[in-house]
Amino acid sequence: MKLRDLFYWIKQIGKRKGKNAESAVSDRMIDGIMLWDMMYRNEPPWKSDTVEPCNLAATVSGEISRLITLELDTEIDGSARAEFLNRQYQVLIDDLQSQLELGCALGGMMFKPYISGKDIEIDCVSADRFFPVMYNARGEITAAIFTETKIEDNILYIRLERHELIGTTYTITNRAFKQRIWDNSADITTLGNEIELSEVKDWAELDRECVIQNIQKPLFAYFKVPSANNIDISSPLGVSCFARAVDHIKQADEQWSRILWEFEGSELAVFADEFALRYDGGNMSMPKKSERLIKTLNISGGSSGADFFKEFSPQIRDVSLLNGFNAILRRIEFDCGLAYGTLSDINSVDKTATEIKASKQRSYAMVCSGQRNLKKALEQLVYAIDVWTTLGNLAPTGKYDISFNFGDGVLEDTDKEQQIRLQEVSAGLIRKEDYLMWRYGVNEEQAKEMLPQTSDVFEGV
Repeated sequence: MKLRDLFYWIKQIGKRKGKNAESAVSDRMIDGIMLWDMMYRNEPPWKSDTVEPCNLAATVSGEISRLITLELDTEIDGSARAEFLNRQYQVLIDDLQSQLELGCALGGMMFKPYISGKDIEIDCVSADRFFPVMYNARGEITAAIFTETKIEDNILYIRLERHELIGTTYTITNRAFKQRIWDNSADITTLGNEIELSEVKDWAELDRECVIQNIQKPLFAYFKVPSANNIDISSPLGVSCFARAVDHIKQADEQWSRILWEFEGSELAVFADEFALRYDGGNMSMPKKSERLIKTLNISGGSSGADFFKEFSPQIRDVSLLNGFNAILRRIEFDCGLAYGTLSDINSVDKTATEIKASKQRSYAMVCSGQRNLKKALEQLVYAIDVWTTLGNLAPTGKYDISFNFGDGVLEDTDKEQQIRLQEVSAGLIRKEDYLMWRYGVNEEQAKEMLPQTSDVFEGV
């Protein structure tokens, strides 16, 4: 299923009160999402017999998602209801880094909770599976269409689930369509014939329309990559974390391919005259492992007196090629808000204290922005989980509080910080309990229990 086909179909029914859904996702944004998806899968359009991609898009996405969630500690508490909410919430948090990686790659990620038996499950919807329809003046998405497709017996089933918040009224509608697939392709000019949801087993229990009153926020949460959208400035969608580095990633792939060719093309070889090789029963015989090393040529004809063997061992230009590749990686780091040395050779960067500080601050600012957006999305997600918990009568009523701790390890050197704190304990500037509370994340009472009773391990530090 092509991404463009899905968007085309959704646009056909994505109109309401004269407002065209196309204003939310333009053709330029569709092109961008498709390109980022191909790059993330290491299948960019420039991949060819001569250009071998080196998976930089996925590497950048993975590193940024790792930095954003590196020290994340978040939980819900405050009541029995909060305990139930927290159990549902922690299932997502445990797998958040890998889910967020795809979100960073495609510009954003939707978190859509739903009732599943006696629990709440959370669907992580990437940018190629939802379509924003309406948004407010703050750029917050208030209506969206989520897609699901199934293929059975050469029939394509398409389900479109629309969520819309108007005032405090929340409406969810489900529509299903089907069309036959011919020659492994679908007809992009039509959604096909509309069918009842019951025609597909997995959709049989879904309501065609559900209206919920007194809702303050959408029952989905959108994490948005914090970079400004320079693809379509009117769109509420985010752009890929490597959107500004597309050209440089292409150049890096091309340079990497040159490096691979340099090593392959300069591989040691011996060109030998066929006359010089041993023949077995009239056929040329050569050890199998020597076939890669020895190349046969008719260079002497057996009688010209020319050399029987010629060695091919050119000098490899690895240093200049690798330096060029490293320079491109530095540009990609700058484009993506990463510190120098994240992708490039750390031994050739950050020569001065000013460079080190500026490089780390750039990464710190990018990560902090991502963490703010993630915090906002998770808070709205918990609100949606709470609403569904009430609607499903899954837990007793009660208040809840959400705590977030993202840590500060992205900017600070924790080993150096630990040495400083130990020195402060030794000098009597801070209490031993304070050090233990910082080091192990315990409360004051637990820290006092951890202190040795007979000796002072901090003396002489």
